[in-house]
Amino acid sequence: MSVDESCVRAGDKPVDNPTDLAAEYPIVEVFHSVQGEGYHAGIPHVFVRFGNCNLRCEWCDTDFLTFKTMNAIDLLGEISNFDCKRIIFTGGEPMLQDLWPLHRLLKARGYTLSVETNGTIEVPEGLLDWICVSPKDQMYPDVKLRQRTGDELKCVFIGQDLSMYDELRQGFKHNFLQPCYMELESVEWNGKNFAETEAIVKQNPQWRLSLQTHKWMGVD
Repeated sequence: MSVDESCVRAGDKPVDNPTDLAAEYPIVEVFHSVQGEGYHAGIPHVFVRFGNCNLRCEWCDTDFLTFKTMNAIDLLGEISNFDCKRIIFTGGEPMLQDLWPLHRLLKARGYTLSVETNGTIEVPEGLLDWICVSPKDQMYPDVKLRQRTGDELKCVFIGQDLSMYDELRQGFKHNFLQPCYMELESVEWNGKNFAETEAIVKQNPQWRLSLQTHKWMGVD
């Protein structure tokens, strides 16, 4: 695809910086789906899933080491195929990337930008419209959490004492607890985790229950 053709597909914005258009990213997939968990559950988004991560969580369901390198102009072309103005940057760990070129290109086209991050890399001020931090300190207690404020805190429950989040919770508007779902485990095993998490939320009303409803539906 030529630069001119991709610019037309992306909205024919002549003010685009050529350096921004040439920025390269490791991309696992770009897809249009309904957010299945957390505060925006039920709302359609375009998911941009980046490769690479600085952590290795045992419950991760993404092969983030298998990706293709895409420049921003081709990425814009894929995103513009979908009639949706909400973007979620996810991974892997999206904050390993310089997202400013995509910020400038997408905001110029009226997109709302969200991120799902493990919080180990600080999010630059003004980069994103919605910050969801899903800390992994229940698995990596020695890894420093650098992003301690945002819109949504979403913690995977594996039996940890929730008091570990007492201070962190204060930096977020919405606090979610999500049962650990393991695809290779049995229905009974996962069902027990769901029941335990639901019971914990009832005992701790400062938390809301988050469920990965997209997995029940069999969609990404």
